[in-house]
Amino acid sequence: MDAIDRHILTILRKDGRAPVSEIARAVGLSAAPCARRIERMERTGVIRGYTAVIEDSRAGMLQAFIEIRLLGATDSDEIQGISESIPEIEESHSIAGTSDALLRLRVRDVKHLQQVINAVRRTGKVEGTRTFIIMNTWTRVAEQAGTP
Repeated sequence: MDAIDRHILTILRKDGRAPVSEIARAVGLSAAPCARRIERMERTGVIRGYTAVIEDSRAGMLQAFIEIRLLGATDSDEIQGISESIPEIEESHSIAGTSDALLRLRVRDVKHLQQVINAVRRTGKVEGTRTFIIMNTWTRVAEQAGTP
């Protein structure tokens, strides 16, 4: 990774659909070497994929975080298994503090949220939960992409 690679990544963070020709111009390369750099970063896992920034409230969805406390005999490595078994969970994070994990999920509505919370509790590995419905989100990525 050099300064040009980092500049390419900055551009792609702002606009994952930016044409290679524009990226190349911005970093001072021709299109072919720029494309090779992007392909190398994709191949080596530096670039894991490309994403659309979605406004969930306009798409009829809501997001929430569920904070979970595992039962004493449950290994923290089992958080991933819980997350993989419930498709609405999009991310799980092992955390330090009074809780063991923070799960981010996307659901249709509050009733669907309750179903997901119940599914998490029914795993038999969770002592307690606390849920936070996301009302508004700001992200540096969305701001750089020009979305609210």
